[in-house]
Amino acid sequence: MYQYDQIDQTLVDERVAQFRDQVARRLSGAISEEEFKPLRLQNGLYLQLHAYMLRIAIPYGTLSSRQLRALAQIGCKYDRGWGHFTTRQNLQYNWIRLEDAADALADLAKAQMHAIQTSGNCIRNTTTDQFAGAAHDEIEDPRVWCEIIRQWSTFHPEFSFLPRKFKIAVTGSPNDRAAVRVHDIGLRMHRNADGETGFEVIVGGGLGRTPFIGKTIRDFLPKQHLLSYLEAILRVYNQFGRRDNMYKARIKILVHEIGIETMREKVEAEWQSIRDGALQLPQAAIDQIAAHFAPPAFERLSGGVAPDYAAAFRTDFEFGLWARRNTFKHKQPGYSIVTISLKKEGEPPGDMKAEQMLAVADLADRYSFGEIRVTHEQNLVLPHVKQADLPALFRALKAYDLATPNVGLASDIIACPGLDYCALANARSIPIAQQIALRFRNWERAHDIGELKIKISGCINACGHHHVGHIGILGVDKNGEEFYQLTLGGSADQDAALGDILGPALNTAQTVDAIDTLVEIYLRLRSGSDERFLDTYRRVGLQPFREAVYAAA
Repeated sequence: MYQYDQIDQTLVDERVAQFRDQVARRLSGAISEEEFKPLRLQNGLYLQLHAYMLRIAIPYGTLSSRQLRALAQIGCKYDRGWGHFTTRQNLQYNWIRLEDAADALADLAKAQMHAIQTSGNCIRNTTTDQFAGAAHDEIEDPRVWCEIIRQWSTFHPEFSFLPRKFKIAVTGSPNDRAAVRVHDIGLRMHRNADGETGFEVIVGGGLGRTPFIGKTIRDFLPKQHLLSYLEAILRVYNQFGRRDNMYKARIKILVHEIGIETMREKVEAEWQSIRDGALQLPQAAIDQIAAHFAPPAFERLSGGVAPDYAAAFRTDFEFGLWARRNTFKHKQPGYSIVTISLKKEGEPPGDMKAEQMLAVADLADRYSFGEIRVTHEQNLVLPHVKQADLPALFRALKAYDLATPNVGLASDIIACPGLDYCALANARSIPIAQQIALRFRNWERAHDIGELKIKISGCINACGHHHVGHIGILGVDKNGEEFYQLTLGGSADQDAALGDILGPALNTAQTVDAIDTLVEIYLRLRSGSDERFLDTYRRVGLQPFREAVYAAA
């Protein structure tokens, strides 16, 4: 993992001191809320429906056990004993008092964490594959490049006041687990015909009010030119992006309006003037960052099935269920990747109690070299667990209600905080997610249904990524009543697609029933037990699903 040097630590400490002074001036009345708002947003502090919310950056979703303990302690000290993991691989505290905000940031700084650029019209937290450095299908660890981007983008003076917020995602695998095609810039690592590793650069993706799948602006970018090419894209956007209308200010609108060919011409012209300058990355600099992400001290194990694992899988039904859904193939023989579901029945998706954070930190130390990952699907990952340790890990997770065997299933729902917390929301997300999860509490049925990605947003801003759900749910307001619009056929993977609107919005009760109906139609129409909901939908189209839902409604 990357460790702060003195420059990093000084930068974060000085930002805390600066914000402490800003908070003091706000509390004394020396500055108004209008004057304070841009200052607090630069430090990740939002004013929500009921209280302030503090958004913590978790760069590229990687946490140490020490950092997770710090998040737990801060949640107990300054919040209500829990935190909410988001689709940006961040963590949010929803009940922060203004007078405590600087102290919370100071405690974060001691653990090499911060809230810088988690808000505002700047380059936000760069995200990546939660299996980075462990996945068997990985070409190269993308976290190295995420850290390089983090260092380049933090407090970049030219890009601190962009037309709108800007999001970058990187994947090092052909199986995209980072949703790179729905970001302002997506980077997909691959090898060219000469065997060299570089980036496909994708630009103009994004969700929200006007969703778009990103377009490839460059098929192959040599690694040493990454920062200069990103700089060229940002400069073009900064120059030509709309500033007169916040709804049309994202780079996706610029790409859509001028076209990808014109965008490419402008970026290439800008890039030619800077490509061989100070931003060209020397190999020594890349190697220096890469050293922080060296593999842990794996034991040399055989590639066979560990006896303890095999015995538990054979005799313990619950463990077998969990192992099938929540563990994934590791590049190192004898090891597994473990996803910890934060979607227990009845709990808000992505929420985690402080005592659970402390427990996972201890388990990470015991079983995963002290390392934890946050997923953009609001779960956690222990990336390096010996297969022989999986039964013991399962029992420990079960004791803390963290062994729900539903990763990728219907109850593994992404949901934003919605109208329970967010001042922008039109409808609640959490109760809908909880009610849907109850419909799929029967594990036999859930596993028969198989992979089904349900994603819920409480408003058009799409923090729940509803556009790219196999089933997407968007909260809308109809004369003061909460309704929900459904979309089908979305995907955030390498086959990224936006969902199709099913029809008129439904009320809460109709929405939950409609999800059941959609699943039953899928089970009736699928060509075999291996055909996913998404594949069936793409084969048969919208009409049979629409007819069934609105006949029932």
